[in-house]
Amino acid sequence: MGPTGAGRLAAGAACLVVVDVLSFTTAVSVAVQQGIRILPFWLPDQSVPAGERAAAEKAAAVYARQSGARLAVDRRAVTHDTPWSLSPAHLRAARFVARLVLPSANGAAIAAAAPSRVCVVAACLRNITAVGNWITARGCGTPEHPVAVIPAGERWPDGSLRPTVEDLLGAGALISDLHAQDAGPLSAEAAAAKAAYEGTADLALAISAGASGRELAAMGFTQDVAIAVEEDACTIVPLRDGDGAFAPAARARPLPPA
Repeated sequence: MGPTGAGRLAAGAACLVVVDVLSFTTAVSVAVQQGIRILPFWLPDQSVPAGERAAAEKAAAVYARQSGARLAVDRRAVTHDTPWSLSPAHLRAARFVARLVLPSANGAAIAAAAPSRVCVVAACLRNITAVGNWITARGCGTPEHPVAVIPAGERWPDGSLRPTVEDLLGAGALISDLHAQDAGPLSAEAAAAKAAYEGTADLALAISAGASGRELAAMGFTQDVAIAVEEDACTIVPLRDGDGAFAPAARARPLPPA
């Protein structure tokens, strides 16, 4: 789980799937569905010293300028001139831009740090079936071409990784879909995530009742949670391209034999 887990698994994976349901990969699915190319950028959360965060924000602004992109802002800092944020609801309502730098402390950090040679896909509950079909059509999910599904998680106030129910269930949903298409074998961790998803009767309730869902609701962003649980509402697979941006994946072609 999280950037550390992704770093350890990326080298041996034919495909690295980032799952950050609240909210990075959900925001990516909404944006890419609208034709926006998303450039991920790591931005630390409020647990880091103010000076370090300010430096990272400055770096994000420089990266956006160099990339010919607009820069998303904090959910609570949107304005008429800068209406883009990590909020899927904001992205759904904002005016179109061709390229957007979308910083986050978790999902974007994983996507941005993965080596350029690694296939990176953004998955959420909105595109589980599309992602699962694309992965299996590519011939991944086998011992020769393994898939690493990474629940992004969140952060405790001290900056350490906080496991999240929404990312566990999102990862489990994808693993369940892949397993139904005869992908495997599953690691013990993957099997546990699959069982958690398949044993959850009300996915929307579980996610809204989790710590991240309650936190967003307390901030006034219940719509972000509602969008995150729109199961299979999107048929687009956001794939990180050679430019480092998430864009719609082309039709999958099987990988050559390992």
